[in-house]
Amino acid sequence: MDFAFDARTEELRGRLLEFMDEHVYPAEALAEKQRAALASPWETPPVVEDLKAEARRRGLWNLFLPDEEYGAGLTNLRYAPLAEITGRSPQLAPTALNCAAPDTGNMELLAQFGSEEQRKRWLEPLLDGRIRSAFAMTEPEVASSDATNIGTRIERDGDEYVVTGRKWYISGAVNPDCAVFIVMGKTDPDGEDVRRQQSMVLVPRDTPGVEVRRAMRVYGYEDHYHGGHAEVVFDGARVPVSHLVGEEGGGFAIAQARLGPGRIHHCMRLIGMAERAIELMCRRALTREAFGKPLAHQGVVQEWIADSRVAVEQLRLLVLKTAWLMDTVGNRGAHTEIQAIKIATPREVVRIIDHAVQLHGAGGVSQDFPLAELWAAARTLRLADGPDEVHQRSLARRELRRYA
Repeated sequence: MDFAFDARTEELRGRLLEFMDEHVYPAEALAEKQRAALASPWETPPVVEDLKAEARRRGLWNLFLPDEEYGAGLTNLRYAPLAEITGRSPQLAPTALNCAAPDTGNMELLAQFGSEEQRKRWLEPLLDGRIRSAFAMTEPEVASSDATNIGTRIERDGDEYVVTGRKWYISGAVNPDCAVFIVMGKTDPDGEDVRRQQSMVLVPRDTPGVEVRRAMRVYGYEDHYHGGHAEVVFDGARVPVSHLVGEEGGGFAIAQARLGPGRIHHCMRLIGMAERAIELMCRRALTREAFGKPLAHQGVVQEWIADSRVAVEQLRLLVLKTAWLMDTVGNRGAHTEIQAIKIATPREVVRIIDHAVQLHGAGGVSQDFPLAELWAAARTLRLADGPDEVHQRSLARRELRRYA
């Protein structure tokens, strides 16, 4: 297996590293200062728009889309090292490159399953960075890790669908630029095949009956830069039948297709987060003294640093292997590896960031360093793309079948 990257990928890596050093890292403190001065914390700080303009100027835009008609035409393997770099500043870098969730998954979904009308109305402005979007699947009343549990109803009434249900932790929904929801609900709740009961429809945010009720916190954070994670109520919201994505009963399959590349994106960004934590850990260890010597001379600190480096190198190889398999044999052929990275990556990255927090003492849990927010984001990903236990259950069953 050859993980050597081609000349174009290496050239993009170089450009992206320069962009991070020259623009993104210096903008982190400024973005926080600007956001605090805005009328609403959900508005986009002006420096973010500056970053987006600079990224476009440098040709660092829509790198995640493998379809050359809409994006950079990079394979999963070629995009992986770029996604890792953006993970070093997860609040700013993905947004600056128009490579931030949930828009990435929504754009992929529309590019693959959307009608020509849907792509023109929603995909084109998303690709251009003029609007944001949200994916409304998770619900508070059911275990949404099992998508067949979803209770939201999408009922046909003449030339319209009527959407009724309550969703929460809908990422991006509080952003004032969020213009459309992709809503998953049941069009055939009594259907014999539980995986053909669900469908997806596009619901513009300004549709009567749509209420963005509140922003949900994640370990106390509201994630302003990604538009928060909202509770959203659909109370008889009506949309034209033409807003159906794909076909009735195709929602479950579309959701699975949407999650495939997203797993790679999340895991590579997590590795970037771990690299940032290791860097901060090493700098802290070399500059702080306790009990008469630098922290770097403490045996336990050396163990943390060494174990963190080993873990990151292992994770990177596993994720790159998964990306390669997705490119060569498809998502189904990479099923075991996709689940393996979803189990291993956030779990190990949480441990690495936690060591960095510990090394920083009180500073590690404060707003003066990015570590607490990185920890919250990494820990949340053990739930956000399917709980660890769901992936472990599926992977174990697949493994056991080899010997049955």
